[in-house]
Amino acid sequence: MQTLAFTTASVAIFRTSLAVDRFVRPIPGQLRLSLAAYSLRNLLTKPNGGMDLFQFVDYCHDQGIAGAELTSYYFPKEVTQEYLVELKQHCHRRGISISGGAIRNDFCQSDPTKVREDIEHAKQWVDYYATLGAPVIRIFAGGQPKDEPLPATIKRCVEACETLAKYAAQKGVYLGLENHGGVTAKAEGLLEIVQSVQGKSFGVNFDSGNFRSTSDPYAELELIAPFAVNAQIKVEMFPNDRREETDLARVLSILRKAGYSGWVALEYEAEEDPLVAIPRWLKKLKSLVG
Repeated sequence: MQTLAFTTASVAIFRTSLAVDRFVRPIPGQLRLSLAAYSLRNLLTKPNGGMDLFQFVDYCHDQGIAGAELTSYYFPKEVTQEYLVELKQHCHRRGISISGGAIRNDFCQSDPTKVREDIEHAKQWVDYYATLGAPVIRIFAGGQPKDEPLPATIKRCVEACETLAKYAAQKGVYLGLENHGGVTAKAEGLLEIVQSVQGKSFGVNFDSGNFRSTSDPYAELELIAPFAVNAQIKVEMFPNDRREETDLARVLSILRKAGYSGWVALEYEAEEDPLVAIPRWLKKLKSLVG
C-alpha cells in the first residue's frame, strides 16, 4: 500500500492561505445522542421483512433517543418531495430530530467528468436533506489515483469540496468531511483539505473508528475534534489495524474538550447482532452523554 506523505507545503503549492480556523465555541461542549441508519444496514437493505426509514425512526423512538441519522443509501431509488415531507413529518410525530445525513462520493478520482457527476449528485442530496431539516451531511474525499502526484489529487478534492460547500451554505447545511481512509486516513491529510476549503459551512465528520494506520487513534481524534461539525461513534477502534473496544468516555471527553456541541451518532459496525447489541451500547452512551 502506498504511503501518503502530507506536508503543509504540498497544499501551499495551490493555496496560500488557510480558510478554516478553529471554531470559536464554548467549552465543554454539550452532546446529544443519535443513531446512524448504517447501524441497521442489513435490515434496511433486506427486500422483504426488513426495515424502511420510517421504521428506523420508530426504532430510534423506541430506544429513547432524540436523533436519527438518515443515510442516503436507504432512501427509495426515486426520492420525491412527497416522500421527504412525509418522512420529515413522521420524525416530528415521533419526537425525533434528523441529526444528519450521509452520502457516497469520490472527489479524488482522476476523471473530471465523474467528479462533476459526484458534485451534482451531492448537490441533489443537499437539497433533499435541506428539505428534511438535517443540519449536516457527511461526505468522503476518496483515494489517491495511481501514478498521480498527491498535490494534484488534493487540489481536485479541495476544489470539489469548495464548490459543494458554497452550495450547501446557501441551503443552511454544513458539510462534514469524514476521516475515511484514502487521502484522509490520517489527521494531517484530512486537515490539509479542510483547512484549504474556502467555505464557512465546511468542517470534519469526526468518526471515532476510522484511524487504523496509527498506534494512537485517540491522538488523531484530538487533532480533528476542533473542526468537527458532526460526530459518529463506533464501539471498536483499530490501532495499527488491530481491533479493540472503544474507550467511549475518552472519545466523548475529546469532543467536549474541543468545544464540540451537537449530535453524537452511534454507528454500529461490530459483529454481534445489532438488534441485540445496539440497545446495550445506547444505554452506555446515554449514561456518558448525560
